[in-house]
Amino acid sequence: MTPRKYGFHGTLKPPFRLKAGKTFDALETATSDLATSLAPACCDGLELTRLGRFLALTPSGDLGPLQRVATACVRELDGFRAPASEAELARRRKAGLRSRQDELLVQWGYPYVMEEFRFHLTLSGRLSEDALPQWSETLRRHLPDLPTPFEMDQIALCGERGDGRFELIHRYTLAG
Repeated sequence: MTPRKYGFHGTLKPPFRLKAGKTFDALETATSDLATSLAPACCDGLELTRLGRFLALTPSGDLGPLQRVATACVRELDGFRAPASEAELARRRKAGLRSRQDELLVQWGYPYVMEEFRFHLTLSGRLSEDALPQWSETLRRHLPDLPTPFEMDQIALCGERGDGRFELIHRYTLAG
């Protein structure tokens, strides 16, 4: 996963293929309806964090409101998701999932949802151990002041283009 492919974003519902019999127009309508039912989510702020060998912005403070929005996106839009193929399940399981993560993978098509979800905004691709301190310091010097508090007041529907990159389709304001 590279930031260039996905752009700067925070994933709430993992990417998926449309289930047979579902339409993109219906997905757009459902996403719009979901956004109008959800209140914005707020936490204390964002901070630069190392996630394994990646650098990302992660929220601080009470993460419950962000978790609420992500959980709603996973649950309410799941009827549009085609089931994961055996190859996709096998690929995910190579990461050495815990039993709960495997249950989530089977139920929702991805192991890092619900209580396993950790909101983050990816800033880098995988870095070598030697490069992490240097890139972390470079980012600290060049990042603008990060918002305090951090408010998520929109969700977005994105899609994958023919060249494999993701693009914004539509933003929806949270209004619940």
